[in-house]
Amino acid sequence: MVSGSVTQARSGTLDELPGDLMMWVLIISELLVFGAGLAAFLGVRITDPAGFAEARSHLHPALAGINTIVLITSGFLAARALDLRLKKGRAAARLHLGAAMVLGTVFLVIKGYEYADVAGQGISTETHPLFTFYYLLTGFHAAHVVAGIAILALIAWKDAPRNIEVGTAFWHMVDLVWVLLFPVIYLLG
Repeated sequence: MVSGSVTQARSGTLDELPGDLMMWVLIISELLVFGAGLAAFLGVRITDPAGFAEARSHLHPALAGINTIVLITSGFLAARALDLRLKKGRAAARLHLGAAMVLGTVFLVIKGYEYADVAGQGISTETHPLFTFYYLLTGFHAAHVVAGIAILALIAWKDAPRNIEVGTAFWHMVDLVWVLLFPVIYLLG
């Protein structure tokens, strides 16, 4: 009897998670990977703060700031999709998911412009450790944006409320990672 109540308590706690347990396992593992990358970035930065500050002057914090607004807005639209699906039906939810995908694409276009400009300056991963981390972390994040757009497209097509909940959980992880990357890479003095 005690064993059964413990099992119920455990499953009750897991049942309170929005979305799907496996998506949360993926999200937490991805956050740990990005966290390790940011910790390594900060650790290496301590060894050469002046060099990092000079290298950072070649980046585009204004574009990264715009991209932050773009992703946060996209996350808001994706979150609204679930509520709209429950209250107003498919069309409104799909419209919001589509708009979230468009903003994700805008993010990638801006990031592509930034990459092209930085590369046009002759800057590569070998130029300075900041750029090694810059390309690695923002490139890995951009890959997650691409995956997130694909997930949003899938849940717009298969728009059951649970699918929207699970898919937008991933999209919010993408937002969160960028909100952490932006100040550390572009603004940290």
